[in-house]
Amino acid sequence: MDRLARRGLAARGFTVKLAPMTWLGDWANLLLRWTHFVAGIAWIGSSFYFIWLDRALTPPAPPRPGVEGDLWMVHSGGFYQVEKRRPGPGEIPPVLHWFKYEALFTWITGIALLVLVYYLTGAYLLDPAISDINRGTALTIGIGVLVLGWFLYDLLWSSPLARRGGVAAAISLLGLVGGSYLMCRLLSGRAAFMHVGSLLGTIMVANVWLRILPAQQEMLDATRAGRPADFMLGERAKVRSVHNSYMTFPLLFIMLSNHFPGTYANPQNWLVLLLLFVAGAAVRHAMIGRGRRAPWALLPAVLALAGAMFLSTPKGAAARSSAGGGAMPAFVTVRAVVTERCQPCHSEYQSDRTFGPAPGGVTFDTPESIARLAERIRVRAVETKTMPLANKTGMTDAERELLARWISGGAPLR
Repeated sequence: MDRLARRGLAARGFTVKLAPMTWLGDWANLLLRWTHFVAGIAWIGSSFYFIWLDRALTPPAPPRPGVEGDLWMVHSGGFYQVEKRRPGPGEIPPVLHWFKYEALFTWITGIALLVLVYYLTGAYLLDPAISDINRGTALTIGIGVLVLGWFLYDLLWSSPLARRGGVAAAISLLGLVGGSYLMCRLLSGRAAFMHVGSLLGTIMVANVWLRILPAQQEMLDATRAGRPADFMLGERAKVRSVHNSYMTFPLLFIMLSNHFPGTYANPQNWLVLLLLFVAGAAVRHAMIGRGRRAPWALLPAVLALAGAMFLSTPKGAAARSSAGGGAMPAFVTVRAVVTERCQPCHSEYQSDRTFGPAPGGVTFDTPESIARLAERIRVRAVETKTMPLANKTGMTDAERELLARWISGGAPLR
């Protein structure tokens, strides 16, 4: 990285002198992601299973005291009968299984990844082309959104407005719109998506530990004490569980979004994110919603997905059209740009080891490797402009146009 680029980024509060990713740091990243993934599967799987189970239960025939519904299932060569009961005073069995630590470990590992990837290095957190806030301000905003978002959500759904579900849902969606827009205008697109996902995850795990589990514990304590349980507590807790299920698919998309810069690296990224939220929530409704109308939720899902795809369409045609007006650059010129702007990271002989050896397994050490990865260069450096990361090596628009002309001409090695 040249000195002018370093000084320019440093002056705007962007971290440019970072500790290299060590072998241990790389393993910490991997193990955190693995644990986060496994815990998320356990949490989401059990959540969706119980919501499906509640929908599939039917009243027992003949009726049995205390049994609201039952269901026979077959799995792994065995037959299972499940009952949903309203136990009377003193009817709690000695062994009762809870589902709570899956949510906690998913959140802990997710926040740890946010700190490791975005806060400790700062490399993915800010984009000087979007805003000029410094790293400290970005950290304050990121953490503040997580804390404030939960309190505002909980305040709304604990208020009398919660009785009017449609109104409260509309207010919640407007809050998500505002939060998403704010994040996408202050942080890098990738970091903004991850912070919105962290907000959803925080709301979901807080629902479990601060609203659902205490309600269950209160009913359990009453039953064990020989008092009738207040099952309205369970009904209110179930509302939060349903909220969690609607947030699940959008959150899963956000977990994957960092691999797809077309979604977060465009001026309408906040709208793309919201459309994908609508699509994911609508698919959830079609899968486990009640009634014959539930499958119709696939229609808004398709429309929202189509809108997101349209907004994130690469501007490749425009780039190639404008590139066609200039002369084909010589490969020696192209290689000079790649060497100066890309090879500090993407090389076996790095001068910048912030992200470890050859990030993404990409190196540009030979002419053949540059030509082979021409389409990838076009997407990341020309269309989405997500590389170099935060433009830390100072690639100019003229250099991007030069690469576009070379790639549109077939990426020749001459």
